[in-house]
Amino acid sequence: MRVREPIVAATFVAVGIFFGGALWREGVEAAGEIAAAPATLMETGLYQSPGLVDSRNRPFSPQYPLWTDGAAKRRWIQLPAGSAIDASDVHEWRFPTGTKVWKEFSFGGRKVETRFLWKTGDDSWVSASYLWNAEGTEAALAPAEGLPRVAEVAPNRFHNIPAVDQCRACHVSNRTELLGFNALQLSTDRDPNALHAEPLEPGMITVRTLVQEERFVPARADLVSDPPRIAARTADERALLGYLAGNCGACHNRQSDLAPLGLYWKHGDMTVHGSDALTGLSARRTKWQVPGVPEGESRVVDPQQPEQSAMLRRMRSRSPASQMPPMGTAVQDREAIQLLTRWLESQQTASSMEHER
Repeated sequence: MRVREPIVAATFVAVGIFFGGALWREGVEAAGEIAAAPATLMETGLYQSPGLVDSRNRPFSPQYPLWTDGAAKRRWIQLPAGSAIDASDVHEWRFPTGTKVWKEFSFGGRKVETRFLWKTGDDSWVSASYLWNAEGTEAALAPAEGLPRVAEVAPNRFHNIPAVDQCRACHVSNRTELLGFNALQLSTDRDPNALHAEPLEPGMITVRTLVQEERFVPARADLVSDPPRIAARTADERALLGYLAGNCGACHNRQSDLAPLGLYWKHGDMTVHGSDALTGLSARRTKWQVPGVPEGESRVVDPQQPEQSAMLRRMRSRSPASQMPPMGTAVQDREAIQLLTRWLESQQTASSMEHER
């Protein structure tokens, strides 16, 4: 794996002027999102001293992690002392001003990027990405337009640091900004078949932790007595719905601009029977034309001909014009493709048995 060296001088030229340990833009946005992003990761408050994470920053691990080309990830959150999460809507937590979240990406055992979200007002979040140096001793603020090809994840396939605008595509103020920190992701009823599952290590935050530490308003004892779980008919279906919730639900939900597509994969959108989020997809046509299928006849999924399913084709594709998810990955998520294929084949079998009756 090749890891790109951070070009610190170029970073400062691209984003602004480094002066006295702070980052500024000349003439505009002095108090805006880019200007508020510290110039180095150390300045964000993640570490107490080099290499030592501040004890106020608590680790967590979502049960359905977002897949990023096989990256190993570590995550931390800091909730301001004495603050609480507004959990009156169990699926749409509102975080207190001052909340900070970090996510570290490593490829081949080397830290490459750390992303940072910081809530600075009622509906405002600072977004920033930091590129680690080759020694893994410090990370510098990446340009607002992102950085390409910072680490090779497969032959001639590279991890890119996203532009700030790309971050906003998923982390927007009228939805849950912290996609891996919600009732489903922190549930103690963890899916044993979740794809790319990470261990829940001692000291990691769960909904039980938040309830015990009185970090919810209202108290939400129900999240402990009845921990969130995706309702599904089979283990594969639960795992698939969980994967879609964690990897696709940020865009495909009832509140987004993509709502007319009818793909509701955010956990809060799923009905009592989570399988309903998949029911009817075989009847739903898509404007994305599946090669070899008559014009206008392409379907999101086709249990009778699984290989003709647009959903499967787009998950396999890594062409920018057709791949799903549309950004954040450079290589196929083979485990997810296998899971979707298995589910499609099970639907084909069930349909055939029903037809024979």
